[in-house]
Amino acid sequence: MKLSMLAMFLFVLGMHTASAQQPKPAPTAAEQEIINLSKKKWNWMSEKNVDSLGVLFDEKSMFVHMGGSWGKVQEIDVIKSGRIHYKTATVYSTIVNLIDNTAIILSDIDLVAAVGGNEVVNPFMVTEVFIKENGKWKMGSLSFSRLMRPVKTGTTPAQQ
Repeated sequence: MKLSMLAMFLFVLGMHTASAQQPKPAPTAAEQEIINLSKKKWNWMSEKNVDSLGVLFDEKSMFVHMGGSWGKVQEIDVIKSGRIHYKTATVYSTIVNLIDNTAIILSDIDLVAAVGGNEVVNPFMVTEVFIKENGKWKMGSLSFSRLMRPVKTGTTPAQQ
């Protein structure tokens, strides 16, 4: 009896371990499209490309930061003026959920930014919401949630 219980336990443990080691499936074409758009957005933010961002951000879009929340006009102004300069976003993992014409992206990142003239590095879970209208994706929301994990990037400036 004890032997069969031990065998059953080891079998279940083995199945759990095997399933935990399954590779993550490759993103679908639709998921990859939105992942690529998110990467472009990070580049545009780094380059302060407010023209491309102005097209991407919906008129009703909302942005949530550690220091407050605001709409499209304010976000474009913050980027253009350099009050926040998004220097580098190192993305460690991305999850995409597509619901009809809405894409929700969660990305685990380390963000190097200049804020008020000081360079800071913060670990964030970033939530991006995109809505597809007339065949084009528009950003509806971008939200930064600071993570409690340490920064993963190499040598870093003082952390905020």
